[in-house]
Amino acid sequence: MSAVPLRNNKAAPAVRSVTVLGATGSIGDSTMDLLRASKDRYRVEALTANTNVQALASLAREFGARFVAVADPDRLQELKDALAGTRTECGAGESAVIEAAARPADWVMAAVSGAAGLKPALAAVDRGATVALANKECLVCAGDFFMQRATKAGACILPADSEHNALFQALSSGNREELVRVIITASGGPFRTWSSADIEQATLAQALKHPNWSMGQKITIDSASMMNKGLEVIEAACLFGLTAEEIDVLVHPQSIIHGMVEFSDRSVVAQLGAPDMRTPIAHCLGWPDRIVGPAAKLDLAKIGQLTFEAPDFERFPGLKLAYEALRTGRGATTVYNAANEVAVAAFIAGKIRFGAIARLVEATLEAWIRSGNLAPLTSADDAIAVDHNARNKAVTLLPQIALKAS
Repeated sequence: MSAVPLRNNKAAPAVRSVTVLGATGSIGDSTMDLLRASKDRYRVEALTANTNVQALASLAREFGARFVAVADPDRLQELKDALAGTRTECGAGESAVIEAAARPADWVMAAVSGAAGLKPALAAVDRGATVALANKECLVCAGDFFMQRATKAGACILPADSEHNALFQALSSGNREELVRVIITASGGPFRTWSSADIEQATLAQALKHPNWSMGQKITIDSASMMNKGLEVIEAACLFGLTAEEIDVLVHPQSIIHGMVEFSDRSVVAQLGAPDMRTPIAHCLGWPDRIVGPAAKLDLAKIGQLTFEAPDFERFPGLKLAYEALRTGRGATTVYNAANEVAVAAFIAGKIRFGAIARLVEATLEAWIRSGNLAPLTSADDAIAVDHNARNKAVTLLPQIALKAS
């Protein structure tokens, strides 16, 4: 049985206990906003944050959280001081974040970014919880292992990203053997119509001007390079047990259709909605029921038209590299993600041009494959080790990539 349920056949409890890992980030903010609107349906078990102690403490007080953890081990006393007079238990460091995930909540939002989110998400999975997954690294870095472990534990994985949640909803219209392909839509980002030469020279400010979505800095830059869509292709393969050939990407500038599924009778089922992350999160939070969401009502008459384009792999090579990494397997997708994170950080720091992001990822992948390091990942430690070593390799390659681009 798949860890991603394709039918709504699980009864939700009357009052659902929830834990939010990464409560002060953008996904966490949206999740807490939904919980705030339905306090009679949910009880907060645990909350975590990376370093934002004051925001975490404020949420803990507001929602009466039983346990909170900050990832920074040096901030424990500050957290205790901020929660003085409450009955909320506190913790700090990686072990405390894992403890938060392991506490007895019915539903867990896994929104800790980066490889640091893998072990906490696994802690929730291992006790058979319903996990709304918003952490890409769980699937990109350790997808096969992660999903196998979820299935073994009887955990239920609900995709919280807008595109994967759209596919999740559309897939319920048919059976796996009737599936032809899934289609992930992409806005095209701020450089959709730019020439290759202009994309090469794009500035940080230009890369951060996404036409539709309000997101964090890293994901916005990934959207501009379409690396984010490459990561989503890899995620879709892991979540739904798909091959690279069963996943297509379609550029859809309006960001209204978030995903489509084509079945054997040539029916195509699509999920539509305004570009607001609270919509897919609300679907996960209410599943198998639906709750009232605060996103804007979709007015197609006002929008007027929906348009589509094929992705350009020449101007956006990061997307092509994702398909290559997916087909290669054996840790290649982990390397893809790690090298991209190094490249984006270098771009933000002004060390490389925007166009060099994909070149650094490609060079790191090629070096990794040549070195014979490819091997199946069988544990979280395997995935974290590959992630760490790939980052180091990308850092060593950075000077020559920067030199070529100068």
